[in-house]
Amino acid sequence: MTKTQLIAQLAAYNRWMNDKLYATAGQLDTEVLHKKLGAFFDSIFGTLNHLAVADTLWLKRLANHPARFTGLEPVRALPMPKALDEVLHPSLEQLAPYRLMLDDLFTTLAAELQESHLDEVFEYTSTKGIQGSKNLFGVLIHIFNHQTHHRGQVTTLLSQQGLDVGATDLLLLLPDQSA
Repeated sequence: MTKTQLIAQLAAYNRWMNDKLYATAGQLDTEVLHKKLGAFFDSIFGTLNHLAVADTLWLKRLANHPARFTGLEPVRALPMPKALDEVLHPSLEQLAPYRLMLDDLFTTLAAELQESHLDEVFEYTSTKGIQGSKNLFGVLIHIFNHQTHHRGQVTTLLSQQGLDVGATDLLLLLPDQSA
């Protein structure tokens, strides 16, 4: 598997898992979604919102990559979140289509990436104004790992509310290699 194939696989997994989380979370009423449950971002909704904020930040940074990925054009018009817990949309019904758009952007970016892009140094500015210079492949792996980390928190919070997201293993999306 090449690096670009791995990024495409992680983008597909990201979409699959977010679809499952939003479908499961959608079974809860608004009060339960926003209930403080002791998570770092307080609630199920707060954690899902944080993921959308972080992905918006990274996609906006990636939109400024010298390659000017055309698939990221829609993100250029989005406002830059000012805080990691800034509420992008006040309800799950409003956040869900935004999440779909973000996942589509990751899939589109993955299709546009070339192996040479992934070996480049990617320069960006953090939310605290700190300049960063990291390997682009490493940055993308970080983004997907961050998603997995917080989705794990959400699956736990949903489980505590009596809801089962179902299977979550990336292995389920890997193609069978049997002859």
